[in-house]
Amino acid sequence: MVAKMRFWNRLRLTLEMIKFEHSVFALPFALTGALLAFREKHLTGRVFAGKLLWIVVAMVGARSAAMAFNRILDADIDARNPRTRARHLPAGILSTGFAWGFVTVAVLVFLLAARALNPLCLKLAPLALAVLFFYSFTKRFTTFSHLILGFSLGIAPAAAWIAVAGSLDPRILWLTAAVTFWTAGFDIIYSCQDYEFDQEEGLFSLPRRFGISGALWIARLFHVTMIGCLIALAVTFQLGWLSLAGIAAIILLLAYEHSLVKADDLSRVNAAFFTVNGYVSVLFFLFWAADIYFFGMRA
Repeated sequence: MVAKMRFWNRLRLTLEMIKFEHSVFALPFALTGALLAFREKHLTGRVFAGKLLWIVVAMVGARSAAMAFNRILDADIDARNPRTRARHLPAGILSTGFAWGFVTVAVLVFLLAARALNPLCLKLAPLALAVLFFYSFTKRFTTFSHLILGFSLGIAPAAAWIAVAGSLDPRILWLTAAVTFWTAGFDIIYSCQDYEFDQEEGLFSLPRRFGISGALWIARLFHVTMIGCLIALAVTFQLGWLSLAGIAAIILLLAYEHSLVKADDLSRVNAAFFTVNGYVSVLFFLFWAADIYFFGMRA
């Protein structure tokens, strides 16, 4: 009984360490990709529901594995950073061995879900994991690690399309690009907190390369690019006014996000990063799912 309680406590700590609840960031975009494929392929509701379940499992498994791997790889760096030294691994709250075990299980869950979806998903699964794990190394050698993180999340809607359709349609890559630039933009904002630490450690980031003010302007540019990609996506798939309303809501949210953060005042970065972007992904899905249903599936 004591061993079982200890295991569940360590599992809870691991989920806390990887911010499990933040799976909401990329999942709605993946589900949107799945819905677009469902509309195009005219699948039955029962078939689509089964695929949707496995897509969620695959997404959660892949993200959990990637986040835990990132925490393991960065444990030494986190221990030297005043902002992150209280994280579970550097603080000794959780063992590295248990974290590696969690990564292994999460990878197996992801592979199981990929196998359940279709053969192409299973073939591409190792490549997807390679992209996700590769990101964790990038801050050590490239200023554009933010874009690589963005692409790691951006492949989710394309992967969901493949899961439903069994092949890739180039049109869905507009959504991949949108998620890539959205993620890169808010990651730049978040990384501004570590500007001085990155300089001391020789780590690579856009804030270190261009300064906090310059990095924030690049984040704004990335988010404008995201909006352009979403407009192109809506036009390409001939979506209705609800999708445009969703884009308008995102514009307002991103404008608010950037108003929270100033080069000389980063006190509200967490609100900009966690709260606003959670609303961006959820509202995007709600508007676009409604549009796909009312102007696509019922047509």
